[in-house]
Amino acid sequence: MFTGIITDVGEIIELEKRGDLRARIKTNYDANGIAFGASIACDGICLTAVDFGDNWFDVEISAETVSKTVIGSGLWKINHQVNLERSLKVGDELGGHIVSGHVDGIAKVSSIKDEGDSTRFMFEVPEELARFIAPKGSVALNGTSLTVNEVKDNTFGINLVPHTKKVTSWGKTKVGDPINLEIDTLARYVARLAEYQ
Repeated sequence: MFTGIITDVGEIIELEKRGDLRARIKTNYDANGIAFGASIACDGICLTAVDFGDNWFDVEISAETVSKTVIGSGLWKINHQVNLERSLKVGDELGGHIVSGHVDGIAKVSSIKDEGDSTRFMFEVPEELARFIAPKGSVALNGTSLTVNEVKDNTFGINLVPHTKKVTSWGKTKVGDPINLEIDTLARYVARLAEYQ
């Protein structure tokens, strides 16, 4: 369980195809504070830490995860930056919204435009996920908890303040980039209940 508040920007420093894909991610996290088997959200994907060093941790990524996330698009390469968040502990502040780390699909950045000090990002999403996205609702994009500004058909927009771009990988995002999308859990259950009305 996560909140979508990014606490570090990691960097992929090794990728190795074994039975599954194994990635080594450079981090500012203290490796002594990461337990074997700990869950760490990497660009919004809940992954399990399986090895550690002074400034890195390793994760193993199943073929299913690769196929359902931006990892399968080939975006994860050496030197690629990823948003990181450690899992919640009892007593932690819930600053964003409840995020599971289970990616629902891939959104695509359709436009980026500066608006004052903020930046407006527009996204295209698969039709089957568009119905779960509502104005002023929450989404997790590459693990970042964000508020939806507007929705039209299968597109929606969000604004990023300078702080968010500075402390996440969003400052390097370009038009056309694929983005991990997790819809709000509450929206999922409301839509499911509506099917029975």
